[in-house]
Amino acid sequence: MNSEREVSDLKLTRVECSKCGAIWINEKHIWGGTGNKGSELDLAGLVCNTSHGGGDACINPLKGKEGGQTWEDRLYFLEKKTVSYKNELNRFKDHYDS
Repeated sequence: MNSEREVSDLKLTRVECSKCGAIWINEKHIWGGTGNKGSELDLAGLVCNTSHGGGDACINPLKGKEGGQTWEDRLYFLEKKTVSYKNELNRFKDHYDS
């Protein structure tokens, strides 16, 4: 029996921002609620660069960078979807009211 075992160099690191709870696994940002790959730039635009952001405690390497999604971007998207849904509902209603 061979006494030498093959050893893997696999490692797993997990770092969490103490301010907002953002998570990095093996130095890659993931969205905590979904586990999906995250965008550090979107995180900066949505959290880190806001008035309620991380300040000095923030560990996002893109904190302070401009770009990515912002709450204004998300609001605009939702407003467009709302108008689209209302138009669709009105077409549906007009079809059945006639």
